[in-house]
Amino acid sequence: MGGRVREVPKYGFKVRLDHEYPEKWSQKLRPKFKQTIQMMPLAVRYVFYYTNVSRYGRPVLMDYFNMRHGQQIYGVPIGGLGGGSIGRGFRGEFCRYALLPGLYSYHVIPANQFILTVRDVNGNTIYNQVLSTKTKPKHLRSWKWGFEGNKASYTGLYPRSWTTYEVEELELKLTCRQVSPVIPHDYKDSSLPCAVFVWDVVNRSNRDLRIAITFTFQSGCASKEDAQGDKWTEFFELDESRGTMIHQEFRGMPCTYAISSRTRPDDVGVTRMIGFDPRGNGAVLWQRLQNAGRFDESAEPRISSKTRKPIATAVCADTLVKAGSSGFLEFSLAWHMPKIQFFFKKKDHLRYYTQFFSGEKAGPEICRYALSQYERWEDEIERWQKSVLEDPDLPDWYKSAIFNELYFVSDGGSLWLSTDESNELQPDDPRRRYGRFAYLEGHEYRMYNTYDVHFYAAFALAQLWPNLEACIQYEFRDSVHAEDQQRLQGLYDGSKRHRKVKGSVPHDIGDPGEEPFDLINAYPIHDVSQWRDLNSKFVLSCYRIYFFNRNLEQLRDFWSTIKLVLEHSLTFDEDNDGLIENGGFPDQTYDCWVMSGPSAYCGGLWIAALHCAVKMAELLGESEDEARYKGILDRGKVAFQDKLWNGKYYNFDCGKDESKLSIMSDQLCGHWLLRACGFSYEVFPQDRVRSSLETVFQNNVMKYKNGQQGAVNGFSPTGSIDYSCIQSEEMWTGVAYGLAALLIHEGMIEEAFRTAEGVYRTVYEKIGMGFETPEALYEHKVYRAIGYMRPLSIWAMQHAWTMRKALDPVGDANDGMTEINLTLSS
Repeated sequence: MGGRVREVPKYGFKVRLDHEYPEKWSQKLRPKFKQTIQMMPLAVRYVFYYTNVSRYGRPVLMDYFNMRHGQQIYGVPIGGLGGGSIGRGFRGEFCRYALLPGLYSYHVIPANQFILTVRDVNGNTIYNQVLSTKTKPKHLRSWKWGFEGNKASYTGLYPRSWTTYEVEELELKLTCRQVSPVIPHDYKDSSLPCAVFVWDVVNRSNRDLRIAITFTFQSGCASKEDAQGDKWTEFFELDESRGTMIHQEFRGMPCTYAISSRTRPDDVGVTRMIGFDPRGNGAVLWQRLQNAGRFDESAEPRISSKTRKPIATAVCADTLVKAGSSGFLEFSLAWHMPKIQFFFKKKDHLRYYTQFFSGEKAGPEICRYALSQYERWEDEIERWQKSVLEDPDLPDWYKSAIFNELYFVSDGGSLWLSTDESNELQPDDPRRRYGRFAYLEGHEYRMYNTYDVHFYAAFALAQLWPNLEACIQYEFRDSVHAEDQQRLQGLYDGSKRHRKVKGSVPHDIGDPGEEPFDLINAYPIHDVSQWRDLNSKFVLSCYRIYFFNRNLEQLRDFWSTIKLVLEHSLTFDEDNDGLIENGGFPDQTYDCWVMSGPSAYCGGLWIAALHCAVKMAELLGESEDEARYKGILDRGKVAFQDKLWNGKYYNFDCGKDESKLSIMSDQLCGHWLLRACGFSYEVFPQDRVRSSLETVFQNNVMKYKNGQQGAVNGFSPTGSIDYSCIQSEEMWTGVAYGLAALLIHEGMIEEAFRTAEGVYRTVYEKIGMGFETPEALYEHKVYRAIGYMRPLSIWAMQHAWTMRKALDPVGDANDGMTEINLTLSS
């Protein structure tokens, strides 16, 4: 067949196109009375903040008045990393456009479709059907809609998906395979804004049939900006690739869509329609397919006239598939938006892929390249995924979860930009070669590279694109030394603060509604220079990068900054016992959950960071620093155990009320990072680690939703969820995956997969939030913050599993997993 058939995989997110989810949740949270009182001052200040930002036309980076609710439609999105993405619904919708930096448009564009036309050998059209289950669109009513969803099925295994259609009356089976260039350790093709759609056709009938697939696509991204600027279409031909372009602009930024198919002499013909009105009835296009099964280009101009109205175009590929035989047709879609601006428009930024494809014909060139390279992409994707998919010790659901949660690296508002200051960077700075990479905290939380959250998510980049993770770390290294004395009011307590304090790790690299990379720390709620976790997380992340790449020179580049942030954190050690104290406000990633005095979470991160600092000083030959940090660590370890260990687990904090006894699911976060970096029990005693994890599993997991929904953040030793604040009663998906990773490190395999399975099955199977996994789930039908960064921490599970198998090559890494394949619904 030329391109070999790629069978639908056994594992992945699998549904029929008529699938309905058993439960529909929302973000309509009703806080407890006590929680409402706690949040009231913040809420009042937020209203003033919201009004002030909105009056200048800026998008609010956390818009609680217009929260998104899951549409239960999403499947694998398309596009590489950092060039913008387009969502796909599992029923075939093109939806959730993320082409404007940091912004999403959630509307479905009905004109973006694939149409199947079948003719017999006499040229009679015997079938003409839009391959969509949509029944009554407002426009294009001349088209035949309403493909029966029970005759089609979907499998998503990021970065690919398969949709199979059974046309029973013609004994035809068609499978559309969607491929995006998301390839670990590839820093060229993974940056490309494109996708390929391969249609495999199996003719099981006893007659020859001419099969045509038509790809239609409309201008715009389903937003109010679609009406801006001129639009026009244009034919192109590059070698065997023939297609059309749609020229347009979004907010003054030029963007060209290119769709194409590949001709094959004596096999596949490609014809095009320069344009049609997507808001009309679509009769002209439909009749041409009905009458001839293709388009007549001789009657078409090569370029359309300009218009400000929406415009659509079409590419048709057809081939003869003989009785009992098969064939295939190939299409590609690219979007070329080389320069972007943020809201303040201080400068133009070039996307990274423009190093390889630039100029007016970049869209067609990317299409041609994609059609010529997609088989290699698939070979590399299959080699990468093989070790997981063929591991008999891993449960089936996990083989879907580990890859599908990776959707966020492209569909997390990611930006991959060329570095325009490369001449100012040191020769070995990875940004000179790999540019700048940033992604949003969440679809609704529009801050780039939110560091306290990225700390969890970074396991994905660190393993798959380690040079991008290094670029992020260098960005934060430089930002530690930055200072911005702009006075801002914190929404939590109303106090004034400097936007950026020198010597502190920033919360984020900026808001697309301002000017990221220049205006850092967009987060408006707290004074993050006083946060207790950020500095520790920076130190731990420096060592994590070294653990993965063993690049001592990079470690040396980080060292002076590591010392600076450690000194900043030492100001939080009020009694000089080597252990930092929390400030009595939410001064860490749990930004509504107050910690007072030493806490298990921040204290554990701190002593883990000190341990890594000692190790890094040793590696770098910095003996004086090594001795100093070891002295602090030795005191801090003693204080941590004395002040927080209660005989079964580590207390939440050292506050004065009963909530200090809360069982926190994330209490061993620091130990988790140490284990992930190859350490054992140098800091946290093994017996206490085991006891704490058993306590967390017995309470936060098994007593919460019958062990079927991950691990709730806080659980009272009296036997109920900790309702002391909003976040204590939440279950954070990314934290649960991180906890599962630690459980694997500790040999608690069944407990690990039980914890993570509850997250996956709830999100993907029960509530239909796959490919927009929320930050938080509540006990009863409420979630918060759709499409969130932190669940990428599932890659920490894979890292833990790989480490465990490397240490246990005889194959009993799954000790204790005898019941792991039991579904949670049983």
